[in-house]
Amino acid sequence: MTSAAPPPLPPLSVLDRSLTREGTPPQQVLRETVAFAREAERLGYHRFWVSEHHAVPGVAGSAPTVLAAAVAAATSRIRVGTGGVMLPNHQPLVVAEQFGVLESLHPGRIDMGLGRSTGFTEPVRRALRTGKDAADRFGDQLDELLAYFDAAAPLPALPAGGLRVPAYVLAVGSGAQLAAERGLPVVLPARRESERTAAAVAEYRSRFRPSRRAEEPHVVLAVNAAAAATRERASLLQRPEARSTAVSRTRGVFPPLVPAEEVDESAMGRQEHRRYTEAREGQLHGTAEEVTAALSALAAATEADELLLTLNTYDPADRLDSYRRLAHAAGLPGPASGPGG
Repeated sequence: MTSAAPPPLPPLSVLDRSLTREGTPPQQVLRETVAFAREAERLGYHRFWVSEHHAVPGVAGSAPTVLAAAVAAATSRIRVGTGGVMLPNHQPLVVAEQFGVLESLHPGRIDMGLGRSTGFTEPVRRALRTGKDAADRFGDQLDELLAYFDAAAPLPALPAGGLRVPAYVLAVGSGAQLAAERGLPVVLPARRESERTAAAVAEYRSRFRPSRRAEEPHVVLAVNAAAAATRERASLLQRPEARSTAVSRTRGVFPPLVPAEEVDESAMGRQEHRRYTEAREGQLHGTAEEVTAALSALAAATEADELLLTLNTYDPADRLDSYRRLAHAAGLPGPASGPGG
């Protein structure tokens, strides 16, 4: 008796946070992001998104619309967007103008992923001329931004007015509720407990109100996933990011990635080790077949419409190999070649 085949995978996309590595300048990391996007397109991934972080030593991606412009110029088919632009850090008029320019130069390929996070520390928030309470105004900022694209604002945001740029809301804080109320797609993180993720998706779907931008709810599930020749090797790839995450949550600074072999759990304090363990529990890894089967099950359990995959490891070649393996195992419409060695 043969086991049942896993449910089909929804579209697979890529989120690259442009994390820096110890000993590597951020300028090189940004160039690697653009090269990575070209490979993601060649492999058949659906979207390629970049992120926004300010004054963080471990992240080179500080200007997502600028980086998205470079990615879109270097590719020709893959959708390009942000995961996301943090509206509390910007004026909605300027954000509308930036995405209007992107959509004008690359029509039909631009996504506008939007978040409500503020700067990571008080000095960063002061430099951005914002405060912790700025996130509370995210709903109003979102409405203002969308009004510019609808040509319904008191003044025009050239060239955005009348353009159709899909808006996605990152579900941080009240983000999922705001997305549902405004009839927008939402990006949700995959939690350790799939039941919590499924519950968050169900709540979004129940609150969703159809709009001119989306007649039906659309859920993009963000998953930290790694594939390699063995499960042990795949697990190793995710240790550097887990270590940087643990450091950031205990010391307030997200450091550059170090090689996996240099991640020493025995040297971590109790709180840092707890944070490291929590980060590891949120990661999915295995062979390509194991990971795609797990992704299929996760998508089925949560009714996700799309999976946004992220992997940050020390060696860019290892990261690309993981995405190649997953593309091959998932049967993406890319090159017919198999995974790396």
